[in-house]
Amino acid sequence: MVADIAYLQQSQQQISQLDTTFQRQRDAFRANPMPSAEQRIQWLDSLRELIHAEQKSLIDAISQDFSNRSADETVLAEIMPSLHGIHYAAKRLKKWMKPSRRSVGMAFQPASAKVVYQPLGVVGVIVPWNYPLYLAIGPLVGALAAGNRVMIKMSESTPATSQLLKDLLARIFPEDLVAVSLGEAEVGVAFSRLPFDHLLFTGATSIGKHVMRAAAENLTPVTLELGGKSPAIVSADVPLADAAERIAFGKTLNAGQTCVAPDYVLVPEDRVEGFVEAYRQAVQGFYPKLADNPDYTAIINERQLGRLKGYLVDAEAKGARLVPLFPEAQGRRLPHTLVLGANDEMKLMQEEIFGPLLPIVPYRRIEDAFAYINDRPRPLALYYFGYGKAEQQRVLHETHSGGVCLNDTLLHVAQDDMPFGGVGPSGMGHYHGHEGFLTFSKAKGVFIKQRFNAAKMIYPPYGKAIQKLVFKLFVR
Repeated sequence: MVADIAYLQQSQQQISQLDTTFQRQRDAFRANPMPSAEQRIQWLDSLRELIHAEQKSLIDAISQDFSNRSADETVLAEIMPSLHGIHYAAKRLKKWMKPSRRSVGMAFQPASAKVVYQPLGVVGVIVPWNYPLYLAIGPLVGALAAGNRVMIKMSESTPATSQLLKDLLARIFPEDLVAVSLGEAEVGVAFSRLPFDHLLFTGATSIGKHVMRAAAENLTPVTLELGGKSPAIVSADVPLADAAERIAFGKTLNAGQTCVAPDYVLVPEDRVEGFVEAYRQAVQGFYPKLADNPDYTAIINERQLGRLKGYLVDAEAKGARLVPLFPEAQGRRLPHTLVLGANDEMKLMQEEIFGPLLPIVPYRRIEDAFAYINDRPRPLALYYFGYGKAEQQRVLHETHSGGVCLNDTLLHVAQDDMPFGGVGPSGMGHYHGHEGFLTFSKAKGVFIKQRFNAAKMIYPPYGKAIQKLVFKLFVR
């Protein structure tokens, strides 16, 4: 009872602090509504220096939260893209900030027009647990580049990383510029209800619906980075070793706990057994053993581990054949498992897997693979493996997804010069690079006239000869 009371008091205090912090940031924004390029670049440079200097502490904290997260995976998937994204934005920021000139029709001359990119104000960012550094820093970079104040809600599932990032960012940013909030689910609910000028959420589709509903009460625009069941297609003629190795990398990174991980693989029915063997060799080449292997990342917590084990039990009970690629398990290191004979009755074919389980779905013709994908909610990513240019074009034209890799997985997310975002159930809006700057800016159209006003010719009363001439010239 005492612990429950203390928990409630702490949550209420954290929720109350949200309102205070939000108002402080709003006041600070009003005092400096258009930070200079130099100021924004200084913010980004400070952030880059901090992450570079604190790499080890960040790696250790993330690994602590996972019970084991490969240090190399943290460098590859969190630290490197964070640093590259900061560098990319800082280098191009002055160009992004320049007003863009727009044309004015002859009927409205003399005049000029331009678009001014203005900061929105206070931006909220809700961070998931699977990549707690990169999915906090990526939106933060876009929001700061656009000149905003930022509030970040970290996941309660990564307490060590969340506390460390809160402490580190407080070293370089005042709380009225960047603030990190901790706390359980009820704090996250209160966070999503704040009247932000923009809110970015990364996480499950089911939670995204609640976030969007809360934001709607304030007419807060949202960017939702969700997920879904991202398919991989193996073509009829691609070398199986090529496809298997690249799919295996995308599925084993972070033990499959990635929103753009391949969720299932569509394989020509006469190539399924060959793909299984090629995939086994690829995964076991990456990880010769499971026990005490620091390269093999664990499942984040017992709840997620139980969910994934439940998927396997459910699939096997409904007729699937399970092909575990390792004989043993250790702690929360869940053995990578292929699932053959999967069908729509199984839970792992109904929900995003988010773990090291990979169903293989056979198909006869490429049109059948397209139909299988198009009959289901649009995914965040789609991966095609085949070197024929004509079929590659068919994939791009005949399927929908947030993004695509041809003959690779995951790496489209790391391209700073491409937008990243979902479509339909897998999300809405974009960020990364220039698109992130635009997402967190108001592109304000400005029409400019000086002393001479040719428009007087069309002012009432109507019926004048000059008006008839104008209509004759410009109404076509």
